Amino acid sequence: MSYYYGAQHGYYYGYQPFRNVPSISYAQIEGGPLAPDLKGYVVFREVPNGTEVHVEVDGLPEFKEGEGDQDPIGPHGFHLHENGSCEVGDENEPFKAAGGHWNPTDQPHGNHAGDFPVLFSNNGYARMSFFTNKFSPKDVVGKAVIIHQNPDDYRTQPAGDAGKRLACGLIVKYQ
Repeated sequence: MSYYYGAQHGYYYGYQPFRNVPSISYAQIEGGPLAPDLKGYVVFREVPNGTEVHVEVDGLPEFKEGEGDQDPIGPHGFHLHENGSCEVGDENEPFKAAGGHWNPTDQPHGNHAGDFPVLFSNNGYARMSFFTNKFSPKDVVGKAVIIHQNPDDYRTQPAGDAGKRLACGLIVKYQ
């Protein structure tokens, strides 16, 4: 399986070349010190009435039930963050330079443009696509995608209590 076929080779969905597509951006995901084997990609593709987001990653931690006051590990919070930085910084709290969730319309958490569905680990692998009309692919260039250790509760303000940041990817425009 090729983790980067979409971003590196210009192919997507059944290895079809990108042609006549108005706007595409992507991020190559790399794990940090808390999940060094995590890798993959996210593609943002303009479609009628919005954007299709496709993610494929491998190396996610397996689900672990929460015990006592400990949150479960997985499903994994998945967000668009406001700053285009994947600087590790503190190895115990990596990727803080990416800032908070991207929230251009000043909405409460759960309705940020950067609030995405959680990723479910299937033996460390996750693949998902979803549609949003909250942004276009060109709007997210220069932002960062973050995968978190814990699930997002979509309630806790300002960021859903999704826990530590496991992986990061800088969003760039596809040529």
